[in-house]
Amino acid sequence: MRSESSCQFETERGKASRLTETAAAAVMPVHVAVGGASAGSQVPAHLTRIPISLGKVLHKGPLVSLEDDGFLLKIIIQEEEGSQPDSISVVVFGGVAQRLSEAVRLEDVVVASGFTVGKSPTFHKDKLHPCNLYLSGDAACVYVSRPPPAEPKTQTANKRSSSHAEVPTAAKVPKYSYVPLSELKPENVVNVYGVVVFFKQPFRTRGTDLCSSLKITDQSNKKVCCTIFCSKLEDHPKIFQVGDIIRMHRVKTRLYNDSIALVNTFGFSAVTFDGTVGGDVEPRTSSRNIHFDEEDRRVVEELRSWAAAQTLLPPVPRIPLSAVQPKVYFDLTCQLLSKASIDSTCTLLRVWDGTRCPHPLLKVAVEPGISEGTYSIAKERQNLVANVLVYDNHVELARQLKPGSYLRIYNLRALPGASKLPGNTGNQSEEADCVVFHLHGGTAFGRGIRILPENSPNVQELKRITGSFTDDDFDVVLEQDDSAQLEIWCTPPESPDPVPVDCGTERSCSHGEAAVTLAELKRAGPRRVFHVRAQLRSYEPRRLHQALKLHCHKCQAMQDVPDDDAVAAVFSAACGETGPCGPTWALSGQVDVPAGPSGPCGRTVTVYMSDQLMAEGKGKDLVYLLGVTLEETCRLASAFQSIVPVRSSGGRLALLDPPAPFLFRGTRRHYGCGRCSEAQVKEPCVEGVEAVDERIIAEALGVQLLQPRLLVKLELQDATDTLEVFLWRDAESFFHVSAEDVAANQEAQDRIRLVMDSLCPPGGSMAARPWLDLCLTAYAAEGRTCYQICNTVTRPAAAPSDPA
Repeated sequence: MRSESSCQFETERGKASRLTETAAAAVMPVHVAVGGASAGSQVPAHLTRIPISLGKVLHKGPLVSLEDDGFLLKIIIQEEEGSQPDSISVVVFGGVAQRLSEAVRLEDVVVASGFTVGKSPTFHKDKLHPCNLYLSGDAACVYVSRPPPAEPKTQTANKRSSSHAEVPTAAKVPKYSYVPLSELKPENVVNVYGVVVFFKQPFRTRGTDLCSSLKITDQSNKKVCCTIFCSKLEDHPKIFQVGDIIRMHRVKTRLYNDSIALVNTFGFSAVTFDGTVGGDVEPRTSSRNIHFDEEDRRVVEELRSWAAAQTLLPPVPRIPLSAVQPKVYFDLTCQLLSKASIDSTCTLLRVWDGTRCPHPLLKVAVEPGISEGTYSIAKERQNLVANVLVYDNHVELARQLKPGSYLRIYNLRALPGASKLPGNTGNQSEEADCVVFHLHGGTAFGRGIRILPENSPNVQELKRITGSFTDDDFDVVLEQDDSAQLEIWCTPPESPDPVPVDCGTERSCSHGEAAVTLAELKRAGPRRVFHVRAQLRSYEPRRLHQALKLHCHKCQAMQDVPDDDAVAAVFSAACGETGPCGPTWALSGQVDVPAGPSGPCGRTVTVYMSDQLMAEGKGKDLVYLLGVTLEETCRLASAFQSIVPVRSSGGRLALLDPPAPFLFRGTRRHYGCGRCSEAQVKEPCVEGVEAVDERIIAEALGVQLLQPRLLVKLELQDATDTLEVFLWRDAESFFHVSAEDVAANQEAQDRIRLVMDSLCPPGGSMAARPWLDLCLTAYAAEGRTCYQICNTVTRPAAAPSDPA
């Protein structure tokens, strides 16, 4: 029980008081209240109280030793009262820092005196108060109040002194105020409620944090994006599906692309609820203490009823195995039976949901002894078990899953297994209708895995279905041995024409250079061509979809392909810019957005078409769409040959800001160079042109077209040395695939993965890797010598042997 729920700062009132306080601080600069007494009650009367009304200690940093034998400690404390709680950093120096580090704990209440106020150098980064409080010297003093251990009420009353009789026996219940999403202002710390309309499961960032993103709305119909960074998975919101209700405390409002966005700050907490009308209002959170009363219950019920009456929630393609069709994306709720690690980039999950898939399921074999899990389905019921291949960034979580747990897998794809796999002894014609399930890398469209709690309504329904099976339906085995299965797995199984696993390279050049060792090559100068024979030791990026880059021929800039989240944010911001702006050379109209998977039709958006193209009967060859989202543009891409998304700016049409693509052609997206482009929307000149392609459109719009490129860094090794080389200009001939296909085609990406796995088998020894005959060019760049692979293609190789 905490006897005072606020923390107040105090400063001195005159010189005489300073002398008295200095003497006290010299004896004990940190005072800890005894028995949970109020910190304020122990503060000397000569100190003046500043009404900042702050609360508990949220963060305590490490004690840092300074060069002058001093110490530094930083704590963060937060105001609990008020509709917009704020946090401030307190930086303590010297002996006070050492004593406070030993005395203060999280949740304590502190009172400080003798401090100075200064600007915070990290304000724009941590989004806390723009000022810091600094305590140093003899005048610095801190009073700490700690919640006492739980005691019976009568004993607590006996121990409480008469001077504290007015303090209530129960801890003060904080009163939270919530701001409607339409009333959010930049740079405030607020509490909000909302309905989830989009979300991504937490994914690993380049730093130490996990990141999750979501978009919420409320009765104001305002949609707001929120990004959450937390190092622990359990601190992220537990969102299971679109339509869930979320409550967030202490989120910071920021202005991003002219729209309000939310980001977590110190003291952040989130509670989520199932969004089903009439369902239990059961909070989902990992926090030990949460505030939830009848008012919160009323807000949740109101949001549930409002969301159910709206059409703004996108359809959720969550279907059972019994309704799966090949090549579709869907969300699957299932139970994990067993798992097996295939290699460093792929893990196999065997799952079921109690329903039978209407298509034969491709069996995936793994080496004996590596499976974890004790249950397999009897042979006559094999179509109850689905094999899910989990790739890239999802592998880390997949390896932590426990057999028997209940999962929801988002954006899972069912692919036909018609391709004959290496080592497959089965009949390919028999595999034509077989289906295998893939969870591809990346986080687009909310792709990921979430463990469901036992009390989830979806889990209860799943248990009801699976509970109808008897023990006779299962074979209980202590160790799964898949060697008897006909199908042998190889990454990835959907490749249409897989390259053989034993794969080396050959030079396609006509140079007469003799082969040299890597050590000899590194001693030579640049501007030369070399022939080498080496093995591949490692390569980057390990997530090969990141090897796709965008290159500008004009300024020679190379950039990453924009993330879908960043692109979607630009589209969302442009949706609000839809004022009248009809150009004189175009006809305007309305077009209905096609329905999504298993959902109703979308809304109607404005479309512009060229007069000239309409007169020639080519109206659908090029259209301009105003006020569309990224998802809507992708849905409409199949209805028109070329789509240019636009926004309204000053009464005219304008292209969307980078990093949004300026053109969509089917599944292909085309980007422009922000440095070299002089973009403006105008009618293209198509006189005498048979087909309107991306180059004609880019020229008309003043856009410098970016070309897709493949860029991989390889580390080579022979008996003498190692060498880092780049594969860039000749990467397409090396992999026998074009960068444009890689940008739009999953099978092309799979071919690159298969080639790299053959040259550098995951987990294999160097002796098992093939030798590569390579042609290298050496060139000077940024004061050093760089090397690039050229005139080299992959080919089947013989068994590895030491080069002559």
